[in-house]
Order: sequence, then structure tokens, then C-alpha cells
Amino acid sequence: MANQETPIATIENPLPGLRLRPFAGDSDFPAMAEVANAVFAADVMGWVRTPEHIRRDYASFTHFDASKDLAMAEVDGRLVGYVRTVQWIDEKGILVQGQVGFVHPAFRRRGVGDELLRWVEARQREVAQLQGAADSVHHVFVTEGETDRAALLHRAGYVPIRHFLRMERATLDDIPDFPLPEGFELRSVQPEHLRPIFDAHMEALQDHWGVAPARPGDFERWTTLPTFQPHLWQVAWHRETDQVAGQVKPFINEEQNLTQNRRRGETEFISVGAPWRRRGLARALIVRALQAQRDAGMNESVLGVDADNPHEAARLYELCGFRVTQRNMVVRKNVKGR
Repeated sequence: MANQETPIATIENPLPGLRLRPFAGDSDFPAMAEVANAVFAADVMGWVRTPEHIRRDYASFTHFDASKDLAMAEVDGRLVGYVRTVQWIDEKGILVQGQVGFVHPAFRRRGVGDELLRWVEARQREVAQLQGAADSVHHVFVTEGETDRAALLHRAGYVPIRHFLRMERATLDDIPDFPLPEGFELRSVQPEHLRPIFDAHMEALQDHWGVAPARPGDFERWTTLPTFQPHLWQVAWHRETDQVAGQVKPFINEEQNLTQNRRRGETEFISVGAPWRRRGLARALIVRALQAQRDAGMNESVLGVDADNPHEAARLYELCGFRVTQRNMVVRKNVKGR
């Protein structure tokens, strides 16, 4: 691990006492949680993180070197922001390099965000060069409340390329009754069903923006994720072909519920195979997923959806009782300097 006292770079600090340094290890997690939670509150992002949450997340990251892919910003010894880079190959073979960053609200508009952005862009240019990427982009998901961050990225040349909605169902007391279409049946998930469920979902999403084909090891990693909660899933099989036709895989984030004193489920991982669309299968599965969350003790549910989805998914979710509560976007800029 890099020494905490070793500067990453010598810069002309716009804020007296500001410097960037490498990640120091476990001792940084409490201050990182403090900064992140201040940002979540100021920007109305709806999250709370503990040092243990962050520590566990960092231990699970793949293709990530904390000594190279993470920068800490401090002023007179106090952590005031940090940024890390993440990467993946999208469905078009583009190296997408995401940024996850925070600047404490008390230190915004004083150059901290600019310095962190310069650092992460330089690191991402280096990664693109090392990997010999023919095409690579800087990528940032910006929530509606992150107005300061949006302005910073706009000044730096980032442009919106996609919009997303956060939708909430404030109660699970009035779930509509949408019947399962004829020719389909629900089956409780058995171990031998997991691979067909995974493959059917990936096939159904192959025409969706930003969804890359499965890579070796993705199936195995999927079964270890905290969101993997088969007891809540609603999976419809087509009787005639004995194939997985549609699925909704809700989950409950117990950690977030505990930190925010709420009972919220998440209605996510929704897909219907192309041969079985426009029959009412998705809405029938969604309402059953809501019932499963209610039966598990939840009293509300949320989901995220691509606002530009060609299948009018947002309209479907509104029919199931969800309402838009947040409008978010992805902004990108081409990686240059290779």
C-alpha cells in the first residue's frame, strides 16, 4: 500500500493546504464514509454508508488497484474528497472508464473537484494507453441533486448521452391484480434453474443500451452478489418450449434499510424474452415481485429505468404503481492523449 505521506502529484493548489495523496488503507474508511454521507445528504441521493460497508465493497472490487486507481484530497490533514476509477467493456467493445467521486459540501467550488477530475482523467488516459484501447470514454452517472458536479463536468466538456429515472412505489398496500398470461407458469427457483435464468436475462437484454455480453466468470460472480436473493424472484416459464420467458429479480438491501430506518425493497433485473413480449407478462411478474417484497415485511419499493428504453418500460412501471422521483443522466467525454 502506498505511504500516506507520499504525494501523488505536485500541483498548484487553488485552495491553501489542498493536496492529493494515495489511499492509506483501512484508516481512511471512516473519513471516506463521513465525506460520502455528507454528499448523499446535500445532494438528496438517498444513501447512507458506514466504514464497514465501504471496506467490504473495496475488498470485492475486481480490476482495481487501490494504490493506482484511487486518489484522496485533503486540506490540512482533513479528508475533503476522493475519486476512484472503474472500467468495463461495453456492448460495442468500447473501454468505458467510470468515475466515482465525492467532494464534501463545505469544500465545494474551491478547486477540490477540479483537481480530482484532472487526476482521474489522467489515470484513465494512462489505462487506455496501457490496454491499447482503440476507443475509450470517461463516463459519469450524475443524479438529479448533484448540480455542482454536473456543472463541473459540463465545464470540462462532458455531454449527456443517456437519461435514467428513479421510480418509487410509496406503499405496497394497493398492489393491482394482473393475471399471468395463458401458456406461462411460475416455478420456484431450483439450483438447476440458475443457468437458464441467467442466460435468458442476458439474451433478453442484448438490445439494451450499455449491456455487454456475459464474460467468463460472470455467472459465477452473479451467484455471490448481495442482490442474489432467489427466494424473492418471480420467474415465468413458457410451458410449450420449457424455456425461461420472463423474470423479475427483486432484492432487499438490509444494510441500507437499517441505516435509514425503513423497509424498502428493490424491484430490479426485469426482462422478458423477445418471443413473449407484449402479452402482459412483465406486469404480471412485477406485481408478484411487489407481493413477495410485501410478504417479506417491506412497505415500499424502488427501481431504476432507462428513460430512453425503446419498450416504454417507464409507462409499464407507472401502471404497476411506481412514480418518478428522480431524473438522472450519464455524461461522457472521449478519452484523449493516447
